[in-house]
Amino acid sequence: MNAQMTNAGRDSLTQSRRGRHHVEFVMGMAVSIDIRDDLPSDALDEVVQWLHHVDATYSTYIPDSPISRVGLGIASAEDMTREVGEVVALCEELRDDTGGAFDAFVVPAPNGSHFDPSGVVKGWSIERAATILERHGATNFCINAGGDIALRGHARPGEPWLVGIRHPDLPDRSAAVVAGADRLAIATSATYERGAHIIDPSTGEPTADLASVTIIGPDLTYADAYATAVFVMGPDGLNWLTRRHPDYAAFLITRRDTALSTSNFADHRVS
Repeated sequence: MNAQMTNAGRDSLTQSRRGRHHVEFVMGMAVSIDIRDDLPSDALDEVVQWLHHVDATYSTYIPDSPISRVGLGIASAEDMTREVGEVVALCEELRDDTGGAFDAFVVPAPNGSHFDPSGVVKGWSIERAATILERHGATNFCINAGGDIALRGHARPGEPWLVGIRHPDLPDRSAAVVAGADRLAIATSATYERGAHIIDPSTGEPTADLASVTIIGPDLTYADAYATAVFVMGPDGLNWLTRRHPDYAAFLITRRDTALSTSNFADHRVS
């Protein structure tokens, strides 16, 4: 996990007098859906169905998935659904925005191609899952996908959600705790779970100059991708984020256990 909920339930499936907590294993990870509102059961069913659709469509571990077919040159984005085309266009947008620090078109993928949009698909899919819940009337919930988190409303009346950012070297400790209410996205890129797996597109090699990068902002689609980009950029990524996306905040930890952040990270931090 890249982040730790500090006040959400941890049972795989619990239903109380108000709300529901469900964990679905999909996309190679556990996705925790903690809803604090009363909703019809088909709201959760729709979210789960959506997540499995994303897994089947965008997994680069499935050789004949639509995204693998695009990456392997078997089909073009124009041959696919509008949704797939939008994801490809999003990757192009992020490549240009980050000056190539995030470039899904040069990343080696498990299917043997050099197109892997996984660095944005997870955040994009969870942000859309949050939209599904909102469409059903949910106003207070948290979706945690392997530490990338979409928050809405409050954990309890008048109480914000509290999220601990894991210390890279001490898994039972938080390097910082942030509070979120109303609408907030939190995404972390790190090497402590999967090793040095984040590719620097300019070299084609993994980069491990930093231990972790956490991005906080209004949309998990972009927070997820920016976390990868800043990880590749290193400490200079803080200036890039402040200049280009001032509505997002960053908190990073170097290999020497030095914590650095954008000035607006203090707006979210509680400890």
